Amino acid sequence: MSDLNYPEQGGTRRSPLPPGYHHLHVEEKIGHGQEVLAAAGEAITTFRMHRASGAQVHADAPRAAPGVAVEVALCIGPLWLRAPCRVVWTAEEEDRIGFAYGTRDGHPECGEEAFVAELRADGSVWFTVTAFSRPGRLYSRLAGPVVPVFQRLYGRRLGRTLRRLANQPRDRI
Repeated sequence: MSDLNYPEQGGTRRSPLPPGYHHLHVEEKIGHGQEVLAAAGEAITTFRMHRASGAQVHADAPRAAPGVAVEVALCIGPLWLRAPCRVVWTAEEEDRIGFAYGTRDGHPECGEEAFVAELRADGSVWFTVTAFSRPGRLYSRLAGPVVPVFQRLYGRRLGRTLRRLANQPRDRI
């Protein structure tokens, strides 16, 4: 994974997050029960959640796995923002499903972002986005405080999208 443009690979699995970065933590309750967790995990790890939120995703595998190259592209007005990444870890546990990808050269930021669905002890299912990042390009430095606001809004959008996907009748998935 030498093409990642930051040294703290796997940092979203640890607490605290690495210093020297902007930290993001967004949590959204998406439902209740094992069935919702399974549907959410499938939507997360197949990149369906990202695509359903309006992003274009190009990956060299149909499912997130360590080493898989991913490019997420978002249209912002007349501009396309391309973000090359690589999956650095995955979780496929009984009560936790998701993955994290790290930024590669050409990404507007340097850092890592994790997307995880978790079944908690009370049976509720929560989606969490955890990230650390700092500007990686001149235009992201110039955008300054707008970038963390955009990241938080995008994390919330992913949560709403995942809630909808995970709670669809199973014959429609």
